[in-house]
Amino acid sequence: MDTRQLAAFCAVVERRSFSQAAEQLGVTQPAVSLQIRSLEKRLGLQLLDRSGRHRSGRRVEPTDAGRRLYRSAHKLLTMEEQLLAELGEEADGELGGRLELGASTGPGGTVMPVVLAEFQQLHPGVHVALSVSDTQRIVEQVARRELELGVVGAARRHRGVVFEPFFRDEVVLAVPAGHRFADRSVTLDELKLEPLVLMQEGAGVRQVIDDELREAGVRLRDLDVRLELGLQESARSAVIGGYGVTFISRSAIEGDLAAGTVAVGRVEGLEPSREISLVRSAGRAETRVAQAFVEFARSRLT
Repeated sequence: MDTRQLAAFCAVVERRSFSQAAEQLGVTQPAVSLQIRSLEKRLGLQLLDRSGRHRSGRRVEPTDAGRRLYRSAHKLLTMEEQLLAELGEEADGELGGRLELGASTGPGGTVMPVVLAEFQQLHPGVHVALSVSDTQRIVEQVARRELELGVVGAARRHRGVVFEPFFRDEVVLAVPAGHRFADRSVTLDELKLEPLVLMQEGAGVRQVIDDELREAGVRLRDLDVRLELGLQESARSAVIGGYGVTFISRSAIEGDLAAGTVAVGRVEGLEPSREISLVRSAGRAETRVAQAFVEFARSRLT
């Protein structure tokens, strides 16, 4: 059986779309349609419901036979990938090839660029490509094997991936240089009187702070929230401009702390930090380059 046909079939089942499957595989939509028709003809079975009238409302759904084939085809493609990985990589020698990974906006804008640049300098034969997006998109791309690894600030359930702890991210209260909170501990009552800049709802850092405050008997609405901004970079800029204080990943302001443009305060009773997770595709054979990067990153981030 032609594994290219199986790969096209699995991509359509996973994406529920011929056009999106073609985009994932880097081929034309007619090519995907031809592969599926050839597979159906070979098996003498209809594998996909193309009517668009399925109760789920999705455009393309597998038939009962398609669902049975998908389970076995997915296993077969995984075995093929593992075999090619074993045959195509030498056990030693200089690392080479391409490492494609994704990160959510927190680690993707701070820690990961530095670690990846250091890794690439150590292994000049490796081409590194980092995609930065929201956590859900990164997880889905890893599950679809568009990315080999993901680094995200929240471990959300997804049957196509495996999460594992990667490193801890310290969250601090960033304040303008010379601010009365700089380099000292303040109470929650003092914090309530200070203009606060928050990241948008759904941001990992914001969720960490919300949880910490709840444990201390305080809610975000009890604070003087003046601005809600999308990214860590936006909140950082607001603090540098003197528009308030914000909770932020320490790694996002290391340069500002060194330059003296931002200072850090501590809120009594709060010890905010978050676990940054590594995301791998379930059942995927890890390349030697990916293994080397994970080992290097763990030693660098410990």
